[in-house]
Formats: sequence, structure tokens, C-alpha cells
Amino acid sequence: MTPAARLSAAIEILGAIDAQRIPAPNALKEWGTAHRFAGSGDRAAIAGLVFDVLRRRASSAWLMDADTPRARLLGMLKLERALSADAVAALCDGGRFAPEPLTDTERAAFTSRTLKDAPAHVAGDYPEWLDAQFAAVFGDTRVEEATAMASRAPLDLRVNTLKAKHEKVLGSMKHLGARATPWSPWGLRIDLGADARNPGIHSEEDFIKGGVEVQDEGSQLAAFLTGAKPGEQVIDMCAGAGGKTLALAAMMQGKGRLIATDHDKRQLAPIHERLSRAGVHNADVRTPKGPDDTLSDIKASADLVVIDAPCTGTGTWRRNPDAKWRMRPGALEVRIKDQIEVLDRAASLAKPGGRIAYITCSVLPQENNAQVKAFTARHPDYSVMPPEQVMSVLWDKADDFAAATI
Repeated sequence: MTPAARLSAAIEILGAIDAQRIPAPNALKEWGTAHRFAGSGDRAAIAGLVFDVLRRRASSAWLMDADTPRARLLGMLKLERALSADAVAALCDGGRFAPEPLTDTERAAFTSRTLKDAPAHVAGDYPEWLDAQFAAVFGDTRVEEATAMASRAPLDLRVNTLKAKHEKVLGSMKHLGARATPWSPWGLRIDLGADARNPGIHSEEDFIKGGVEVQDEGSQLAAFLTGAKPGEQVIDMCAGAGGKTLALAAMMQGKGRLIATDHDKRQLAPIHERLSRAGVHNADVRTPKGPDDTLSDIKASADLVVIDAPCTGTGTWRRNPDAKWRMRPGALEVRIKDQIEVLDRAASLAKPGGRIAYITCSVLPQENNAQVKAFTARHPDYSVMPPEQVMSVLWDKADDFAAATI
């Protein structure tokens, strides 16, 4: 497919998302099924265009002074791809499979309009109803913060220290452009261009042998900050597909007891194969089979309870730009109730002197500080460990972590 034909395909898919109100991955899959002539490179490039438009949906529409699939795509080409009006006009020439030529109105908007006077939620590309929450978190820098969350995410990997060494895997994945992550001691990062396909990590020998897993650096750091130690009894209450469970198992060096469960058994489906590939032998996966609590036998005996809480996912927008435009205010209320429920369940599981690690993928204060404050008010026997204290405990063990990862 020509670059111009890819633009036409992206406009078509964006129109389907609008008309059918379906998630972007579904629309892309349906388009690919109906257009089997498109190669993998074409599909990757088209997906890149679609997701870039979704990342910059509000600002692109503002820039073009029109909120249509075509207008949003044209605006994105200027904002995200830094194309000039002439470069876009060369692609939109009305030829076979190409978009129609730019109108005088479109060219004028492309060349003259900016985001200088755009409202914060438009310039930052997030739903208007979230502006008050973003202002509470980020204040006057909310546009910059939200714009950063609208950029494409790299591919992050976590070296599984039960089976591999960080430096060795870094060397073996140099051909993919891998480099060490800036913060996680276990992480590797592969930067991806606008039209780049995700590398075939699952066919890499390091992945097949369980030496590496796909996991964002933020999730790696969340696991690191739990301070899980060998010999402890650790409960992962919202294990899902098992990403953090695997990281906890590596921190525990295969020693102790690790219990993984989730209220949704469908989410747990991939965890068994992942644990096996990673060489984890101290994990007990408890799949819910009915209304009975899968943790009913645990009575104030856990050293650590990890809650990767159900949340709005506002912190995952770099990977899931589609989600921010489908999110509604009612979703926040539902998630807050879910978080209260899981936190209160966890309160009875930790032993005296034990700890709860509460994690979200959200930047909203209602799901973070406010939840923790409300929890400690309901459970005064718990107190918050200040971040500097958490880090001091972890850095006391820095040599142990370094020995395990290098």
C-alpha cells in the first residue's frame, strides 16, 4: 500500500470507530479481515496512524476546526508527525486510493491555527470532565503532563532473574535496539517509531526460555516498591494475567509462599503458562469457582498483600489511547467502590507488622491518596509508610537486588 492509501484506510477505520462505537483494536481487526491484501507492514503503519489520532484526538480536531475522522487525521499529521501543509497535500492528491485533495478551508486551518488559545483539556487531549481532577493533581502543568501521556509508549521488558541476568539479556537483544530502562534494575526498553511494528519478542530465545517478560517499567517499579522478600508469605489479590506476580516471584527468589488470585477467573487464564515458562514453583494460583472467598483460609498471616487495584486506567493512556475517550464519569464511581472492597478484604489478611501495597494505573487522586486516607481512617491499626522510608528499606537491600540482576 502507498502512504496515501494508508491514510485513506486510517480515515475509514476512524469512521468505523465513531459510527459503531467499538474499541480501536476491534475496528483494526475487522478492517484487516476485510482487506487481506494489506501486509503486516501496512497494518502496523495504519494502526500507528489510528492510535496517533486517538492520542491527539481533541487537539487535532481543534487545529482543523472540525471534528471528523479526516480532520482529526490531518491535524495529527501536523501535531504528531510534524508534516507541512505541502507534504500533506502531496499525499492527499485525490489519486487512486488517496484521500481527496485539501480544501482551501483545510489548508488555511492547517497553516494558521495553533493550540495557543485551546482549553487545557483540548491541548492536553483528555476528556473535559476530567479537567478538575487533572488540575488537582498537576495544577498548571496539566497540559504538559497530559501531552506526555499522549505520546507513543516504548516496548518495555523485564528480565526474569530466576532464569537470566540483566546484562546478558541486554546483550542478546541489542539487535532489537534494546537498552536499559532508566529506573528499573530489571528493565529493558525498545523505542518504537511512528510506523514501527512491535518486534517479535515472543519468538526470541530469551522469551521462549523464560528469561524475559513484557512489562512496563512503571509496573516493574510498582513490584520493586512492594519490597517482597524471600521466605515471605505474599498474596497478589488482583493478579490478572500475572505480570506483577512474576516480578514478585523473582524478588522472592523462589523462596516463601506466593498466592495469586483474582475475582475474575478469565483474567487469570494466561498466568499458569507464564509461571511455568518463568520457572516459578512457589506460586499457588487460586481461581474462583463460586461465591466462596478464595482466601478464606488466610487469617492475619500474610507478610505482604499486593493490590493491583481495578481502576480507571488513566495512567495507561500511552498504550490505550482509545480508552480515554470511551471512559465515562460513572466508571470512576464504580472503580472507587471496587477499590474500597478489595482494600477492606486485604485488611484482614496481613499479619501484625505486615504490609499492604496498594497500586493503581491511575493518576486521579480519588483512586490514590484519597483511597489510602479513607482506608487508614476505617482501619486505624494501619499507617502509611512514607516514600522515603520505603526507599531507605529497599536501598538497604540494594546489593541483594544488584547481585540478582547483574
